[in-house]
Amino acid sequence: MPNAPAAAQALSLLQLLAHHAEPMPAAAIARELGLPRSSTYHLLAVLKESGFVTHLADDRRWGLGVAAFELGSAYVRQAPLQRIARPVLTRLVEATTHNAHLAVLHGRDVFYVIEERAPRRPSLVTDVGVRLPAALTASGLAMLAALPPQQVRALYPARDVFVQRNGRGPTSLTALTSELAQVRRRGYAVESDSVTAGFASVAAVVLDHNGNAAAGLAVTYPQHDPPERDLLITAVQRAAGELSRRLGHRAEQGR
Repeated sequence: MPNAPAAAQALSLLQLLAHHAEPMPAAAIARELGLPRSSTYHLLAVLKESGFVTHLADDRRWGLGVAAFELGSAYVRQAPLQRIARPVLTRLVEATTHNAHLAVLHGRDVFYVIEERAPRRPSLVTDVGVRLPAALTASGLAMLAALPPQQVRALYPARDVFVQRNGRGPTSLTALTSELAQVRRRGYAVESDSVTAGFASVAAVVLDHNGNAAAGLAVTYPQHDPPERDLLITAVQRAAGELSRRLGHRAEQGR
């Protein structure tokens, strides 16, 4: 396949632009990709013609184009994560007899994409489409613990960005960092009364094919009717591991 290297370079260029908050100069793109400037300009021209990148002439920078947005929108419409994850959550609910949910990280919030309810269990605030502060939720803590420390610092640059609920939750980066260290050491995250009084959750991170945090998977239960803790933790970790494998993650990649 003679065009495979060029295709790989084009994908790398799009991924680079996607990971930057602002459009980039061509020289910076070439430097980060390790490509000659001539090759970089050729790739940019091809991608511009197909609408995947756009040139901001006044700023002399390049950013993602409308075609890239359309691809992202198509991804959302097809909801592949939800399709892949729902059978895993269904089995988790059957095994634990408690509500399970899947959330993704969006800035300092978690966004719930699946809520799988167990029979005769109460409805929760963590319904599909709900956003909550990540540092208050078990799912959010599980995902934050998988991020590089510098990314966590960027998300929480000052005390005034921290939010409490029911008088609970970290109020400083130091407190959050300490909590995330415990999450990494245990291999799972917990919260109690931070989201809803009288309820607790156990969560584990779901990793994608690059070893990045793709989602947080959690089970929530009423504290007056707690499940056997070790069995619950094992069930949540196994479900997160299964979903990670379905997303292409290999255990030997680590975190």
